Order: sequence, then C-alpha cells, then structure tokens
Amino acid sequence: MSRQNKLLFWGCFAALIATAFGFIVRAMLMDSWGREFGLNKTQQGEILGAGLWPFAISIILFSLIIDRIGYGKAMIFAGVCHVIQAAMLYSAEGENAYQMLYWGSIIGALGNGTVEAVINPVVATMFPRQKTKWLAILHAGWPGGLVIAGLLFMGVANTNAEGVITNSSLIIGLTLLPIIIYAVMLFGRTFPVQERVRAGVSFKEMLQQPGILSWAVAVVFVVLEVGRVFELSNNIKIILMATLIIPYAAYVQKLGRPIFFLMVLIMCLLATTELGTDSWITPLMTGEMDDVGISAGWVLVYTSLIMMVLRFSAGPIVHAFKPLTLLAGSALLAAVGLYLLGSVSGFVLIFAVATLYGVGKTFFWPATLGVISEQFPKSGALGINMIAGIGMLFVGTIGAPWLGYVQDVDTNSTLKADHSAVYEETVANTQTKSFLGLIDYKSVDETNATPGEKETIATVQDASKKTVLRTATILPITMLVAYLLLMTYFNSKGGYKPIELMGGEVAEAAAEDASNEITPASDSGQAGADGDADVGGQTS
Repeated sequence: MSRQNKLLFWGCFAALIATAFGFIVRAMLMDSWGREFGLNKTQQGEILGAGLWPFAISIILFSLIIDRIGYGKAMIFAGVCHVIQAAMLYSAEGENAYQMLYWGSIIGALGNGTVEAVINPVVATMFPRQKTKWLAILHAGWPGGLVIAGLLFMGVANTNAEGVITNSSLIIGLTLLPIIIYAVMLFGRTFPVQERVRAGVSFKEMLQQPGILSWAVAVVFVVLEVGRVFELSNNIKIILMATLIIPYAAYVQKLGRPIFFLMVLIMCLLATTELGTDSWITPLMTGEMDDVGISAGWVLVYTSLIMMVLRFSAGPIVHAFKPLTLLAGSALLAAVGLYLLGSVSGFVLIFAVATLYGVGKTFFWPATLGVISEQFPKSGALGINMIAGIGMLFVGTIGAPWLGYVQDVDTNSTLKADHSAVYEETVANTQTKSFLGLIDYKSVDETNATPGEKETIATVQDASKKTVLRTATILPITMLVAYLLLMTYFNSKGGYKPIELMGGEVAEAAAEDASNEITPASDSGQAGADGDADVGGQTS
C-alpha cells in the first residue's frame, strides 16, 4: 500500500470521524440545552433532525456535480461548514439559542453530506470487488468518532445541580480537532476517477438508475422541510416541487429500478432506527442511568464501540454472509435490543440488551451502501449517495421529530390522566407544530411550573422515554420483512450476485483490489470515456 493511498483512505476515515464529533456533541448536550434554554422535546428533536436532513441536500447535489468540480473542492466546502457549525453552537444563548442551534446544525449537516458524497464513491472505486467490506471498514470511522468524542466529552464535562453542562463551549471546541486532522491528511491528495466514469456510463444513464421515483421522494421531503423553515405557502411548495421534478423526469424518462426504490423506502426506516435512536439515546436513557449512578452517554459510547470493532473486522463477516442475509439478521437483533432497552432496568441488563442493539445496527449503513454499489454500479456516485441522502432526509424531517413527538404525546396523556392539575397548568394551553409543519400538538411548558410540578413532569417523562424505545421497534421489524422478501426475489433469480462494470483499466484495478492493496483505479485524474471532467483535486 503506497503512502499516498494510505493517506487517501485514512483521510476519508478521519473526515467521517469529524462528522461523528458533530453528531455526538448534539446528542450529549441536548438534555443540557433543553434545561438551559427551555426547549421542549419536539424542539430538541427538530434540532437533532436539523443535524441530519440537510445532509441529503449536499450529498445529492455534490453527487450530481462531483465528477466535474473535483473531490478536493468539495472537501474544502465540508471543512468550512464544520467550522461554522462549531462557531454557531458556541454562540447559542438566550432567546436566540434555538435558532443558533438549529441553523448551526443545518450548516454542519451540509458539511457532513459533502464528506460522504466524496468518501463513499472514492472507497467504492478503490475496491471494485470488495465494496461491502471496505465500505464497512470506512464506516467504522463513524462509531469510532462517537466513541472517541463520547469519552472525551464525558471526561471534561462539568454539570451543575440543574443538570446543565457548564463548560459546553470547551466540548464544542473539541469538535475542531478531527477537522484539522482530515484537512492535513487530504491536502494535496489525488483522488481516483469514479468507476462509472471510467466505464463510460453516461450522465443520463446514471440518473436513470434511481429514476424519477427516488428523485421525487428526495425533492418532496426537501421542499416540505425548507418550506416549513421559511414558512412558504403550499402553492410555493408545489411550484418548487414541479420545478425540480418535471425537468428531471423529462430528461431521464424512466421511473427507476424497482429494487432501488424499495431500498430507498427501507433506508428511511433504517436511518431512523440507527441515527434517530442514536440521536435520542442519551436523553432517553438518562433516567435509568441516573438510577445506577452512570452517565447515560455510556450507552451510546458502548454501542458505538461494538460497531467500531465489528466494522473493522468486517472481512470475515461479509465473506460469511450475503449482504441481504446480514441486513436481515441485523434487523432482528436491533428489534429485540430496542424493545428490551425500553423494558429492562439495572446496569447489567441495560448493557446486556444494549449489546444486542449495538450488534444489530452495526452493518445497517455500510451493507446497504454495498448493495446499492454492487447491484447498481451504473448509478455511480449518485446512487450510493442518494440512498444515504434520502435516509438522512427522512430521519431528519420525520424520524427524529417523531421520536420526540411520541415522548411528548405519551407524557401529555399520562399527565392528563393521572395529574390533571399539572396538565392544566403546563400542557392544556400550549400549541406546537411539527412534522414538516403539518401537525399541531401540545407540549409541556414548565415556565410557570412549581418545583413539585417539575418533579412530577420529570418522573412522567422518564417513563415516556421507555415508551419511545419500545415504539421504535416497529421500524426494524418492518425492515426484516422487506429483507426477507428481497432475499426471496434474488433466490428466484439464481441468488444474489454483484454486478461489475468491467473493462479496460477497471478490470486491472479489480485485479489489484483482489490482492488487498489499496490502489485507486487511476491516479491520473483523467476524464472518463464519456467526457466527464477530471475528478482529481486537492483539499486546499
């Protein structure tokens, strides 16, 4: 393995760690921000969601143009976004706290999407015959970042009697460390020419793989969420959707591959199961972990450690199981783990079932990217990144807010039934919007609550947190059914087999890949046969 190729791969790895740092800083500080700035659970879910759904905009946008602008320029954009995010989270205070946290999370998510728009096709191109394995190793950077950041943040955090972290600015500042590292590692690197480009697959053929249906899903979610943020009228939203969908449809003229669209739908549930739950896991487990005298952040760190170890050891696991078999088994373990996390108490039992959940979610993301890359290689950077983008988009706009909504609704119903006086004082007269601005609901407002009322609310909310975890179980169960159907389909066609774009230098790269060397398909940065521009570039 050459020094340049090592720096390229591990630079991509470090960039993914940086995205994890930005994710976990919200997860670890969210409870503290809620207390400090008076944010209800759905508002907290919206901030968590804002750190996810803009991911789809940048990952899809850059996937469309990455072959023309270069990977290096895209990574510069990502780095700038990450720095701005840290600055805005640091500056949150007073009445403007929600806006600063929300918009800072949006900008950070744009950077995260850009990172994955680069690193996923780069690694898939470097290993054309071992995509699932090396994508799994690459995506060990995500849980690795969660572990490193989680331990680091918990090690330095100081919490006052009200549960507010008093040195959150230091924790936010630490998110800059991996940004500096990946910038140094990727500076001056030459990136490989994407597999689709080298094989001479045209831009139009690339767009036809996801087709109109998948594109429409992405557009509808983006427009609805942007419309909610900017309070656009329904007519404006419809016009925007039509403007983005109709020209695409006229150019592509294909609905898209059915299996691709099914994977899009599955990815929505998958992203909520993994990222939506991870976003909420620290506040959701706070009550239980406080009872045993341990920070709730350890649950996220522990499950992330499991993911990191297993993804680094992906070779034998991926070799032993076909991707869909691996995904089906993962969905089953995740379902059992989530349900039991919402049902058990005590240190030993919590971490025992957290083990099941951690193992279950390990291969969700990389195995799905592997399936898309193996079954739809003509989709190029767009296919592998669109599916990730739509997943992030769904969990950001629907999934994460839904988990907060379930908690708020369960809390409200319990207060109304068992503590009517508290309900009338803190809930009855409230009104809040969520789910893309389409649903009105009531949420707890503790502004005028007495200490006794606050204690009652806290007790009820702790119980509601377990309800959220049990309710979320429906997601991996649905995924399991879908994977079993896909396995049945592929078995009827002779079994699951990767599709390769072989020819010329791509075949040569595959041969080198088979010897386990990290060797890009090309270091030259020359345009592919269809005339797409140079994809080589520098980070600065």
